[in-house]
Order: sequence, then C-alpha cells, then structure tokens
Amino acid sequence: MASADTEEKTFRDSLATVDKHGHRIWVYPDKPVGRYYNWRKLLSYVLLAFLFGAPFLKVGNNPFLQFDIINRRFFIFGLSFWPQDFYLFVLGVIALVVFIILFTAAFGRLFCGWVCPQTVFMEMLFRRIEFLIEGSGAKQRAFDRAPMSANKFMRKTLKHSIFFALSFLIGNVFLAYIIGSDALFGIMTDPITAHPVGLTFMLLFSLVFFGVFARFREQVCTLVCPYGRLQSVLLDDNSIVVAYDFKRGEPRGHLNKKNPDTSLGDCIDCNACVTVCPTGIDIRNGTQLECIHCTACMDACDRIMTKVDRPKGLIRYSSLNGIATDRGFRITGRIVLYTIVFTALISLISVLTIARKDVQTTILRAAGSLYEQADDGRIRNLYTVKLLNKTHDPQSIQLSLNGVEGQLQILGPPLNVAPQESAQSVFDVLIAPDKLYSSNTMITIEVRNADGVLEEIHTNFSGPQPKRAGEGK
Repeated sequence: MASADTEEKTFRDSLATVDKHGHRIWVYPDKPVGRYYNWRKLLSYVLLAFLFGAPFLKVGNNPFLQFDIINRRFFIFGLSFWPQDFYLFVLGVIALVVFIILFTAAFGRLFCGWVCPQTVFMEMLFRRIEFLIEGSGAKQRAFDRAPMSANKFMRKTLKHSIFFALSFLIGNVFLAYIIGSDALFGIMTDPITAHPVGLTFMLLFSLVFFGVFARFREQVCTLVCPYGRLQSVLLDDNSIVVAYDFKRGEPRGHLNKKNPDTSLGDCIDCNACVTVCPTGIDIRNGTQLECIHCTACMDACDRIMTKVDRPKGLIRYSSLNGIATDRGFRITGRIVLYTIVFTALISLISVLTIARKDVQTTILRAAGSLYEQADDGRIRNLYTVKLLNKTHDPQSIQLSLNGVEGQLQILGPPLNVAPQESAQSVFDVLIAPDKLYSSNTMITIEVRNADGVLEEIHTNFSGPQPKRAGEGK
C-alpha cells in the first residue's frame, strides 16, 4: 500500500472517477447509515415536498413561484416582477453571489450535501431506489459485472422504468416553474397536437433528467457545477468542512486486538469512509473538489469507531485550523465583512420591493412627433402611456394635469388594465403659449385610480420659444 506521503503528493493529480486513460470509473457507494443520514432524509422530505409543490401553490391569483421567461414575468412568493423591476433582479443576483461567498467561507459546501436539488434527487430519491432494487455498493458492482440473465434484465428494466417515470415527473414539475401549473395541465389534458412545443419541452426535460440521474450522476458536481471549482478560492483554513482529524488518526494502520500497536492513530484504515462516498474520494487526503459535504463518511467512520471502542468524530465538521489548534468555529474578519455587505443588500432589496408601485406608469413623448398649434392657438403635444398592473385587481386609471392650466385628453383606448397585465394608449396635452416658460416646459401628470393618486410623473412639453418682454411682435 502506498504511504500517506505518496498519497498526499499524488491524489490531487487526477479525479477519483477517471482512470489514467481518461475513462470513467463508475462509483458504487455503500448505503449510508447513521444520524446525519437520518437528518438529511428528514430534510429531503421537506425539500422534495417544496420542490414538487411550489409551482402549484398560489398566493391570491398569482403563482407562488414561477419563472416565465417567455413572457418575461416572474413570480416569487406570490409577488410579480416584470422587466421594469430588472434592477431588483440585478441586486438579487449580487446578493446571492455574496451569500454564496459568505456561506462557503464559513461552512464550505454544506449547501451541496444537504440542500442542492441535484444531491437531494440523486442521493435521497434515485440512489435509494437503486439500493432497494440492486442492493448496496458491492452487490451493485457484482450485479453489473455478472452476465445478462432474466433476473438482471428484469431488475435493470424495473429500475430504469422507475427512473424514467420519476424523471418525467420532475421534468413536468420544472416545466411548471416556467409556464405555470395551469398551462401544464392544459398540455396534459388537451390533445397532443394542440401543444407540440410544450410537449417537446416536456419530453426534453424528462430525457435530460433521466440522463443526469441514470448515467451522469456525480459528474454534474465534479465536472459541470462551477460551485465546486469556486470553493478552492472561497475556502480558507478557518472554513468549516467535512474534515479528517489527521492529528488523532495518523499514522493509520489495521487494528490488531491481540497485539495492539500503541504508535498507531485511531484510523484503522478500514476504508469505510471511501466505500460510502458518492463521489469516490478518500476524505483522509483532505478537502477536495469532489467532496460535496454529504456526511456519509462521517456516519461510516462514527459507526466503525463505536465498534472498536474509540471516540466518534474522527471525521467531523471542522476546519483545518480547528483540528490543528483544537479550537471551534471562529468568526473571522472576512466573514464579518461579507455579512455586512449581504445584510446591506438584503435591506436595500427589501426597501425597494416594499416601495414598488402597484401600478407602474411610463409616459413618453410620441416618437418622432413635434409640437403643433391647434385651431384655438394652443400648443399640442402627443404622448404614449404604458401601464403595468402588478395587483390582483383590475385597475381603471385616469390622467390629469397638475400645476399648469391646460387640457389632457385620451385619444387611444381607455386606461383599463386587467390584473397582472399591461396596457398602453395615446393622449395629447394642450397648453396656451402664454403658460409656457421655455421651449421645453416641465409639466406634471397625475396618475389616479379609484383609491386616489398613485404617482406624479414629470415630463417635458415642447413648444415655441416664449418671446421676452420688449421683443417685437
């Protein structure tokens, strides 16, 4: 067996799931058993209920969660967000990035092992079905290497049929996040020819998820997901990770109860932590890109330590400095700084969200139009108005001039806006020349509904340059 020093020098030179020829090494993890796995199962039930249920919940008449990319409309916790709210989206993305940096700096890839949908679906749904049909890791390896038989064909067919059925279900649920539950039910109940595009996307989603969970698996975390590669720059020696206590465990060696070697550490080199790992790594080599902090190795090691009458926690949540100095979690200046920035961003987003107008109005001069003089001598300007109703109720809007004598008249359709819809119209404004103080006079237009004034919008009114006192007529 190679020494620990040799392993330390070479284990980072390659991925645990790829051999020296570049071929994939299939991972057959043993079934985890232990307290952390039980907690993860309980959390997964809550997360799966949320993931499957969220697109079908409604707040008022709005979906609880929907990301309608096609119509550029998003619903988050029942609140509607339109392209006009893009600034909130930008701030939200920045806040998410800061949160990822903060959480990773403090707790490593805890999100990946406990909350990430890929891990929840793979380890808590598909993998458990595989354990039930084909057995644990060693049995699966032997089963795959065995020649084809009726029993093998039946089990493989059953497993992949269930996998595809679940993938179809997941694909439909994720499609509901985009098009909405009502549109999804329409696709499912109407004739196939009525929704060819929707049906195509439904099948594509199903095939993608089936490929991910039946074949691609942990490669999503090690090859595709950028978060795993970012951790090398986000983690430091004070970050809490799934860590092997090298001070207590080394030098490792096999247990001999009859002639115990007192110079050896607590690690009995049983490889239980390796055989249970869903990404095929040896956590004793230290923090690695492939580690998703799923705690399977912690449960496996604790079980072995209990059997050999040694303390649990040889593999535990800790930091490199925590193991080296026997100290617990430390709040560093880096974490404090990230927390301040994240809190400030969340506060700003909350204030801006609360301050959003229920009916958003945009008034612009009609493109390419110039002022004109009416028969009565007044100056006319043409405007377009766009209304966005973010409420659950229909809105009837009135416009009026404020602070200047003149007339505002709607030329286009009435300003009636259905819930969660937009509308637009055209109006003109007529003002006497003696009421204008420049060639571009600022005027105020008041926007009202049945409840009162919604907002006041300032815009320019174009006209002739007013004559100064003493100028010729």
